[in-house]
Amino acid sequence: MSEPGPESVPTSADPRSKRPTKRRAITPHSEQAGEIETLFKDPSKEIRLPESSNPRTSSSLAPPPEIVTNVQGSSAGAGSGEFHVYKASRRREYERLRLMQSEVDKEKDNSNWEKQREEAKRRDDEKTEKNRKRREKKRNARGKKGGGKDTTMEVDKPSTTKGPSMPSQVDQDASAEGQVSYGEVPGVIIHDED
Repeated sequence: MSEPGPESVPTSADPRSKRPTKRRAITPHSEQAGEIETLFKDPSKEIRLPESSNPRTSSSLAPPPEIVTNVQGSSAGAGSGEFHVYKASRRREYERLRLMQSEVDKEKDNSNWEKQREEAKRRDDEKTEKNRKRREKKRNARGKKGGGKDTTMEVDKPSTTKGPSMPSQVDQDASAEGQVSYGEVPGVIIHDED
């Protein structure tokens, strides 16, 4: 076997050839790869993304014509060219009506949702108020029945009376060491009734 010579290389692929290389059909994969390569050539270049299209509304469409001349149906003596004009105008009008109907439906859905939300909020507020009244009633009944003693947790407040108060556990420990102090230490007292 002999070594491949210059005659076995296609003319367009030969580096000595001045002819341009043949362009092949671009596949989506090669097109995407080419776009990525161009982006990576200059990373500092700003990338412009296409703006998102706004949703179509009936106001974004062209308004229907004020005066329609030569009104005719799809088969009322029209020629072959007029049929397509009629179909296009009918399609535009149906599209306009469909968008108007979708806007009305959307507004109706939004108003129904607002009503449901307000109703749910009102029910929640009523239930909360009912529970609050029940808790207050229960608390008041418990306060009268127990002789003024409340079973809830209380936070000690510093004594405002002048003179010594009852020594707390910390004060008793301090007095055992020979130091006397009669101030109360703030803390939490839990009253248990068994």
